[in-house]
Amino acid sequence: MRLFVALDIPEDVRGSLAALSAQLRPACKDARWARIEGLHVTLKFIGETPSENTAKIQSALASIPPRVAIPMFFRGLGFFPNERRPRVLWAGVEAAPELAALAAAVEVALEPLGIPRETRTFSPHLTLARFDTPRGLAALHTAIEKACPPEFGGATTGEFYLYQSILKSGGAEYTRLSTFSFAGREPK
Repeated sequence: MRLFVALDIPEDVRGSLAALSAQLRPACKDARWARIEGLHVTLKFIGETPSENTAKIQSALASIPPRVAIPMFFRGLGFFPNERRPRVLWAGVEAAPELAALAAAVEVALEPLGIPRETRTFSPHLTLARFDTPRGLAALHTAIEKACPPEFGGATTGEFYLYQSILKSGGAEYTRLSTFSFAGREPK
């Protein structure tokens, strides 16, 4: 099973991103555009895992201590690793330090199961497109400049999820396996 831990985004944010994506797609047809219904804020990509380990992962995630709900704002666009040779077009996620603390808590909870910690700094984002070639990037940059200021909305979350990702020819398909509430519950 291919697993990851993520936060969902609200439907109004999805709607704003769908409108932007529809504006930008024609400018860069060589990009692999993300399915809007699958957008999420990844806290931890676990990767391929034997299905018999799922219960241990769920138990470890359930042990994460309670914390406050996390407000998030979705705004801005950027590229990883950079604008000149991008591999990913992303929409930004601005949040209080509690979001990075939650991602760190997920890392700590999963490490005893042999799931290595991420070495890169946590950088919350929504992946909109991936690039294998620079074809169409100049037109995409122009389309981004013409687009309205990229403000997509906000949300406050008190839950995160364990997802299974199944890779298909039309893009990844996600199935929610578990829900973990972290705000508004009593400490264990």
